[in-house]
Order: sequence, then C-alpha cells, then structure tokens
Amino acid sequence: MSSEAAKVLTCVEEGALEALGLDEVTSSWCAANEFSGKAGQLLALPEPATGKIGSYLFGLGQSDGRNPLLLGQASATLPKGDYRLEGLAGDSGQQCLGFLLGAYRFQLAGPESDTATLCDESMPSSEILSLRDAAFLARDLINLPANLLGPDAYAARVLEYAEGHKMQAREICGDDLLDENFPMIHAVGRASAQAPRLMDLSWGNPGDPKVTLVGKGVTFDTGGLDLKPASAMALMKKDMGGSANILGLAHAIMANRLPVRLRVLVPIVENAVSGSAFRPGDVLTSRKGITVEIGNTDAEGRLILADALALGAEERPQVMIDMATLTGAARIAVGFELAALFTASDALADAMAVHGNLWGDPVWRMPLWQNYAAGMKSKVADINHIASSSYGGAIVAALFLEKFTEGAAEWAHLDISGWALEARPGRTVGGTEAGIRAAYFALKDRFPPKS
Repeated sequence: MSSEAAKVLTCVEEGALEALGLDEVTSSWCAANEFSGKAGQLLALPEPATGKIGSYLFGLGQSDGRNPLLLGQASATLPKGDYRLEGLAGDSGQQCLGFLLGAYRFQLAGPESDTATLCDESMPSSEILSLRDAAFLARDLINLPANLLGPDAYAARVLEYAEGHKMQAREICGDDLLDENFPMIHAVGRASAQAPRLMDLSWGNPGDPKVTLVGKGVTFDTGGLDLKPASAMALMKKDMGGSANILGLAHAIMANRLPVRLRVLVPIVENAVSGSAFRPGDVLTSRKGITVEIGNTDAEGRLILADALALGAEERPQVMIDMATLTGAARIAVGFELAALFTASDALADAMAVHGNLWGDPVWRMPLWQNYAAGMKSKVADINHIASSSYGGAIVAALFLEKFTEGAAEWAHLDISGWALEARPGRTVGGTEAGIRAAYFALKDRFPPKS
C-alpha cells in the first residue's frame, strides 16, 4: 500500500513527547491517557473533526536496555492495515523486524489473518525481510500438529524447500539408512509407521568455505519405551524445532548469498512405540564406529544428531552448527527465552552472543565441562548416551555430541526450546525461532557477502 493511505505510528522515547510539537487537544488526550512514552505504551489518536482513529503513538521507553524487537508489541495489537513508522530511534532495521515479527499469526486454514503490515515507505531492506521469512518458516513448521507433519510430510516439505532454493537434495530413507551407515537414525525411527530418513541438502560454490548445519527433526517424541507422561508429551510436536530453525538459518544465508558452500543435514524420525522400538540397554554402533549403550529411549535426539554430525564432520567444514530441542536440563538452566550455547570456539561464542543480544535472539554460553563425560561410562559399550547422574544434563548431552564432530574446525551446539510460553515483543505464544539471527550475523561477519 502507498504511504499516503497508511496510518502513521509515531515512536516516542520516554520524556520526549513535547518534542513532537503536538497541538493542545492531542497533548490533553495524551495526558488524559497517561501516555508518556514508556516502553510498550500504545495510544490511538482520534481525528478532531471525525473522531476516527487517524494515527498512533508508541512508547519506546529509555534507550538503555531497550528490547530491539519492542515494536513487535505494537504490531501484535494494532488493527489490520498498513502503517508508516516515524520517530524510530536507534537501528531502524531491528525495529522494523520487531514490528514484522510481532504481526505473526499461525493459521491452519481459513481467511487471511488480520495483521498489521508496513507500507512501502517503511518496508525494510531485503536482508531484514529474509530474517522475517526465516523466523516465520521456523514458527510455521513448529506450530504444525504432528498428524500433519509426520516424517513423510516433513520430508516432502524439505524437498520442496530445497527446490525453491535451488539446492541439491538427497533423501536416504528407511533401510537405506542401514546400507549407507546411519544406524542410530534408523534405530530411533524404525518403530514408527513412517520410515526414518536423512535429508542432505547443499548449495553454493564448492570452492567456498564449507558451512554445515544440522537440525534435530523428531516430528513427535513419545519418549519411546521410556514413555513420557502425558504432561511432558503435550508439546512434543515441537521436537523438530531444531531442524525448523536450521532451515530458517539456511534460508537467511542463501537469501543474502553469503559466500559459503552450505550443507544442511536433517535427520527426520518419529520416536514411537511398537514391537520394533529400540530399547534401554541396547547397544548401537554409530556411523563413526563408536558403540553406544542406550540409557533411556527418551534421549533420542542426540542419537540421530550424532550420525548426522559424523557425516557433516567427514567433509571437514570450517564451521558446523547444530540446533536441537534437546534437553529439559537446558530449560531448567536458562529457561525458554534463551538458547543454551555450547562451543569450544571463543570467537564463535562471542560473535553469537553479541549479535543475539542486538537482534533479540539471545544465547547463553554454557561450559563443555569435560569432567562430566566420566558419567557416560559403559561396561558394555564405548559410551552410554546419558550419564549416571541427572545433574548437568544439558552439558552431558553436548559432550556426547562433541564426540561426533571431529573434523569440523569449529562446532557450536544450540540447545533450544523452540516454543514461547508467553507473548513478548516480536514473539507470539507457540513455535518460535531461536539462534537464527545470532548465528546468521556471526556467519556474515566471518563470510561477508561479495559486493
């Protein structure tokens, strides 16, 4: 829509209302509604002649500690229509992204949702739009119920995604996983009526630096034979959230043409219960040749990631990043708003932390504390995939994964929730992105686009 037909949303820092030069009637209206520019305040301004809403004021609060996605709080409540943003303070790209992200609505079917949008004049750069699309891709996939996104349907969507991005794609499915040496992916997914598979996508110039992304794609997690209680199973449609976010990150990388040879690995399984389910006490031989004793079938994500990480590491990528809704321990440690970050690379950790804070995508670095690896000792295999103690569970999971990353120059693991329990600026309740912007800008620093 043209800017002439759009409603104006004027952003006001706290204490700066007088600088707008408002007329007496509007100033009195602001005073009557106690609008002072505090963070998150939204005030509709009626037109004096008609009483119809002609524009809005939105409070930015103080500059210190401001949420970069704060404008998402406005778009979440504004009525449907196009808006022109005025009075932006700070990074306009971040604020526009916040506005766009806050307008997200998930719908399975029905009419187009009533959302606020930006007019042409306020539309941000293509890079910002790609980050919006990356987040919406992750949210849409996570929000889909498991009966509509089982392994078959998810694989079909990944192939469609690959075609749309002009990626080379390969699907290794069912017993072919055994023939091609992905035994742990096969073992975890074989109990489902829908076959397990590994999606292997690539893009970019083969001569460019190699960046490999790996995402956990468990479309539903019953816990296997170590069955989850109903309360813990209720949100398990989100257990493919790591792969959804990896696909979002890959979209941002490709849309902005970072000069990398990108590889995306997504093991897709349903952790179901049947006569062919893998069992506690089983010993699996991984792709890397490490034998793994199964301590609990509800710790399945690290098993499928291990085979995929081993494959990725064989190419010796410069950077390898995995994302997974992996442990409840990470949620206990950092909650649902932070992604737990594990890496031995100080440079990668620092870059992701800085950019995550700048772009409303915070990560918190956790230690790869090697002493805890002793808890994974096994009497019948090289390693147990869980520890004998319940303490430090997120660290133990990361240490397990680390054993399969040899060959990657730098590796980072993000243990994410993939779910927003409550609405906050730029995020609605439900499936959500985590780590996309932190990782994208860290990679962009390392591999800047060619002019």
